[in-house]
Amino acid sequence: MWGKRDLPLVVGGAVVSDFGNAITMIVLLLWATPISPLLVAGVLVAEMLPIALGAPIAGWLVDRFPNRRLLIAALLCQGAVTAAIATAMTVPALVLTLVFLSGCGRAITAPAQSALIPHIAGEENSTKAYAWMGTGRSLGILAGATGGALLAGHFGYGPALVIDGATFALQALALAFVRQERRPRPGDHQERPSATAGLRHVRTDKVLLAGISGLASFVGCVVLINVADPAYVRYVLNGDEFTFGAIQSCWMLGLLVGNRLAARLTRERQVAGWLGVAGIGIGTAVLIPAALPYVVANGIGWFLGGICNGVDNVTEKVLIRMRTPEEIRGRVFAAVSSVVTAANLVGTAAGGVLLLSLSPRWVFAIGGTGAIIAGALCLVRVRKAMSPAEAGLITTSK
Repeated sequence: MWGKRDLPLVVGGAVVSDFGNAITMIVLLLWATPISPLLVAGVLVAEMLPIALGAPIAGWLVDRFPNRRLLIAALLCQGAVTAAIATAMTVPALVLTLVFLSGCGRAITAPAQSALIPHIAGEENSTKAYAWMGTGRSLGILAGATGGALLAGHFGYGPALVIDGATFALQALALAFVRQERRPRPGDHQERPSATAGLRHVRTDKVLLAGISGLASFVGCVVLINVADPAYVRYVLNGDEFTFGAIQSCWMLGLLVGNRLAARLTRERQVAGWLGVAGIGIGTAVLIPAALPYVVANGIGWFLGGICNGVDNVTEKVLIRMRTPEEIRGRVFAAVSSVVTAANLVGTAAGGVLLLSLSPRWVFAIGGTGAIIAGALCLVRVRKAMSPAEAGLITTSK
């Protein structure tokens, strides 16, 4: 009964929050690009490092405390920290520290939201609910990418960051009206007390291991573009803040399409297979602007890349839900987030180093080629793991 009422509140809150997140990331990337490619990489690393390192603690919290209340507390802390960044723009080290603290909140909110969704929508409707959540987030990021570029161009960086801080408070307010709650049972922790249970589950489930390791591999390759993207727009396309925001919006539009396409996948074999196909597609999309240094080609490539990104975002969460017992989902979602984020960190750091000696087009070419190879290997390994002789235990109904 409450699912129909609660899901729009959760999705709407995510739209507002991701709108603010996109504004902050666009602003920080534009702020850091003229200073140093390493500072661009530093911003991205500072945001992701807590997610990569904090998975055991974050997953334990999600499987220990009521998820909705945990989300509200984490969001309020993120809002305060993000607003504080606006006052620290003259001190890069302080900005990186505050971005790191904001990432600590995100390390909790991501698995908490993923674990809460089946309790709101029901297990049988979780795929559609994850797709709607992805669609909402894409809309927020789409608006934030454009809005962040416009705010940075016309009003400076400070106002944009203050707006982002307010969006966290708005999402927390929306969650206060949600009736459904995920309340982990005390007995669950007596059976699986370890904070590392999520990593163990992924390692022992052959389908999850093949899918998530493949996902991490092609993500680690394709995120090379995150560092090179601002430099590509500024120095190859001779664009400005608006050009950067418009091209980023093409990726977000693709995400909207990809989320809706992934909502049609209902069988486990389909979900797992399309995870690998998405990696191949993202890599191919990144090669388009590497070969054709034009605004239109960049926009087309990013739109296609966004479609594939939307597919892998949804299929990752659905595959975890299908193959994970409910009582450890918080730890598994956090563990997967940690693995993928660690790959993101490695790719981001590598992108910063490569950009010191290579042009942005070459960085795109390396990232795209690597993602194609990783996606193809993921597809092969997943299909092998899904065969009757190799498949691991399927823990929930499909």
